[in-house]
Amino acid sequence: MALDLRLQVKLSQQLVMTPQLQQAIKLLQLSRMELVDVVTEELAENPLLEEGVDPKELREEEADTRQTEDPVSSDVSPEQEVKAEAEGMDDIDWQTYLEGYSLNSSDTRNSYEDQEERPSYESLLTKKGSLNDHLMWQLSMTTFAEEERFAAAEIIGNLDDAGYLHASLEELADVCQRDLSVVEKALVRVQQFDPPGVACRNLQECLLLQLERMEMSDSLAAVILRDHIVELEGRKYPLIAKAQKVSLDDVLAAAKLISGLDPRPGRAYNEEDVHYIVPDIFVHKVGDEYVVTQNDEGLPTLRINSFYRNALTDNKSVDKKAGEYIQDKMRSAVWLIKSIHQRQRTIYKVTKSIVKFQREFFDHGIEYLKPLVLRDVAEDIEMHESTVSRVTTNKYVQTPQGLFELKYFFNSGINTADGDAVASESVKNRIKEIVAGENPKKPYSDQKIVDLLKDQDINIARRTVTKYREMLGLGSSTERKRLF
Repeated sequence: MALDLRLQVKLSQQLVMTPQLQQAIKLLQLSRMELVDVVTEELAENPLLEEGVDPKELREEEADTRQTEDPVSSDVSPEQEVKAEAEGMDDIDWQTYLEGYSLNSSDTRNSYEDQEERPSYESLLTKKGSLNDHLMWQLSMTTFAEEERFAAAEIIGNLDDAGYLHASLEELADVCQRDLSVVEKALVRVQQFDPPGVACRNLQECLLLQLERMEMSDSLAAVILRDHIVELEGRKYPLIAKAQKVSLDDVLAAAKLISGLDPRPGRAYNEEDVHYIVPDIFVHKVGDEYVVTQNDEGLPTLRINSFYRNALTDNKSVDKKAGEYIQDKMRSAVWLIKSIHQRQRTIYKVTKSIVKFQREFFDHGIEYLKPLVLRDVAEDIEMHESTVSRVTTNKYVQTPQGLFELKYFFNSGINTADGDAVASESVKNRIKEIVAGENPKKPYSDQKIVDLLKDQDINIARRTVTKYREMLGLGSSTERKRLF
């Protein structure tokens, strides 16, 4: 077989992802908080970028300034004004003024005329106390032998956020290099700390310790936790009553007491800070029409630094390397500003299209939510489906019906008896309403929910009801049953 070399001309098309295009796609799918972080980072790295003043705020400040300024007579010169102010300085009793004004921070409480205006002590704290800090403080205030104190500190350090100890005592003894008996004694002492039930190894031990702290170690509730924990989880109260030879009412009262105990004693000390959702866009109803407005509050207003812009126009004052650097940063800054503007315009277009398709939802609520797919909006605004998918990710809209993620409006359809389609989110809401209105002592089964939905002309399979119920975080009929 002969081998030879040939030259061949071939014309083909290829999609190249330039760095600028990659940046635009990245900005498109970022959430509002992530976008603020990216812009803040670019402001710190790119000297050509600077945060400008919002024209709206500038106009408001100028209007306020004009209203608060006192009219000054044009007959008075600036020299006369300064002279008049200097003459009035001698009339002030500076000794009395300084005696009444103290720079000591301990006297700041006197600056508040009303008791209610004083800030609370909690608002001045810079760090929230954790469960570990609370337990270590109790350890420092309790008398311990030195070996037990070291083991107790190791136990506290191995607790999870709920206050449970998952490490075995043998592992702790090996880490501490102490005898197992020393670790066991330290564990018993730590379990007496506040909050009750802390440093336990399972739920049963946690609840029993809380009953012990309530001096109810010999109560029926403690017996149920020790001997009938499986039946209690399955809500088999008649079996427990028969085994303990007590009435069903006594078992129900004990179960109610157990349900009031805290299964996660460390939860109160490890609650995460609440992060509120800031909508990216607003939908307001003005008359019979819906107006879409963007939320630019909190987003830095970017502009090009005038010093570097002038340096580029004056080529004589900048050497070659500095000019290339400024040109590179200029392109990066301009492209970032354009990408952010394109992102905002795309979100606006997608929201306008959603309002057009889901008009009945905005008028009447979730029951009128229609089935909608990405292709419908993409064809309406003449963009690709992937672009719409990126825009609707982690973006929120404030509507007259509440705050929703843009992806909420895209859902599949379920056929009704009359041939129409209803959105899956609407079906979930109806399942939620059915469960909320059921008798807690006799909750509906999934098949019963299917029958009730059929009465509303919604044909749906039982497995679909089970799927939607689990997505809503609703338990089965057995788990939802309440006898007290």
